[in-house]
Amino acid sequence: MGKVFLVNAGSSSVKWKLFEASDESVIAKGLVERINMLGSLFEVKYSGKKYEIKIDNLSYEKAAELIFEKLQELKIITDLGEIEAVGHRVVAGGELFKEAVELTEDNLNKLSKMNDFAPLHNPMEVKYVNIMKQTLSEVPQYAVFDSQFFTDLPEKNAIFSIPYEYTKKFGIRRYGEHGISHEYISHRAADLLNKPLKSLKMITLHLGSGASVAAEKDGKAFDTSMGFTPLTGLTMGTRAGDVDPSIIPYLMKKLSLSLNEVLLMLNKESGLLGVSGISSDMRDLLANSEQEQVKLAIDIFINRIVKYVGSYYAELGGLDVLVFAGGIGENNRELRNLIVEKLQVLGLKISQDANETNKEGVISAEDSSAKIMIIPTNEELSMVRQILALRNK
Repeated sequence: MGKVFLVNAGSSSVKWKLFEASDESVIAKGLVERINMLGSLFEVKYSGKKYEIKIDNLSYEKAAELIFEKLQELKIITDLGEIEAVGHRVVAGGELFKEAVELTEDNLNKLSKMNDFAPLHNPMEVKYVNIMKQTLSEVPQYAVFDSQFFTDLPEKNAIFSIPYEYTKKFGIRRYGEHGISHEYISHRAADLLNKPLKSLKMITLHLGSGASVAAEKDGKAFDTSMGFTPLTGLTMGTRAGDVDPSIIPYLMKKLSLSLNEVLLMLNKESGLLGVSGISSDMRDLLANSEQEQVKLAIDIFINRIVKYVGSYYAELGGLDVLVFAGGIGENNRELRNLIVEKLQVLGLKISQDANETNKEGVISAEDSSAKIMIIPTNEELSMVRQILALRNK
C-alpha cells in the first residue's frame, strides 16, 4: 500500500501529516504558519530530524509546492506516485455530508456552496483541495468532516428555538465541531476501560485554542457546546463562545461596524485574548495570573466548562467518564485540577499523583463518582482510518 497525505488548511496556516497506509504510522509532519505575511515559517519533521526555513509572504500555492518539493528533496518519499490518497479535515459538512466522502467534482461543488456554515474555515479548505489537484491531479482526495459525529444528535438538542419552518427550510441546527476528536477520544476511553462504548455515559472535553464539550450516550453523540458555527459554546482562545445575539447589532451601532466586522471581532479578537488583553494562549495567562484581567479570563474559561459539564451531567442522568483532551486538556495539570475542584459537588475527585504525570489513562481518585481520564486526541489517525475504509470499498 502507499501513503496518505493529510492536510488541515486554516486562515493563515497549513498543517499536514504523511502516513504509511500499511501500518498507520506517521512518516513526516509539518506546518506552514503566517501565510501571506512577513516571516512565513515552513517546517518539516521526519525521522527525528527537523527542517525549517522562513520565507516572507509565502502563498498557499507556493506552500503546497514547497511541501512536495521537500518531501522528495529530504528523501522522505522517492516520488509523488507513492501518495495514494489526500485527506482534508473539513469543519462543516452540514446535513448533506454525514460521513467521510471522496471529493468528486460533484461533491466538491456541493461543498463549495456550504461556506455559510463555517465562513472562516470551509472556504480555505475548498481552496486547498483545488491547490492539491494542481500537483496531484490523479490522486483521489477525501473530506472528513468535523461535524459528522453530531449529525444524529437528538432533535431536542440539535435545533434552536426559532420558527420550525426556518429550521427545516435553511438547515439551521447545531452542527458542532471537533467531532473527529470527540469521536476518537470517546472510543479510545471505552477501549482503555475495556467497556462497551454503548454502556458509558461520557462527557468529553476538547480544550485548546478552539474548545468544545460533548456528551455521549448509548455509543453516540448526545449533545455538544458548539452550534450552527464553531463560534458558540465555551470561551476559546479568540472566540467569544456563547453571547446574547442582541450584542451584535448593539456593537454595530455603537462602533459603526459592519456585520462582518463584528463577527470577525467575535471570532478573532474575543475569548481569552479579548478578556485578558494580553494573549489567547493559556500558558501565557497562567504565567501572568496575578493580573486582574488575566485572572478573570482564566476564571471565565473554567466557569463555562463547569457550566456545560454540570448541565450535561443532568441531561445524561449521571456520568461514568469525564475525559480531558486537546492541547490544554492533555497538558495542563493545573487547569484540570481547577476544573475538577469546581465539579466536586458531583462527586468527581482527581488523584493528584496521577494528574501530575500528564499521561494517557485514568487520573481520578479511588472514591471519585466517575472515572476522569486524559486521552491525547488523534484526529489524524481517525481520518486515515476513515479514508482507508473508503478506499477499500
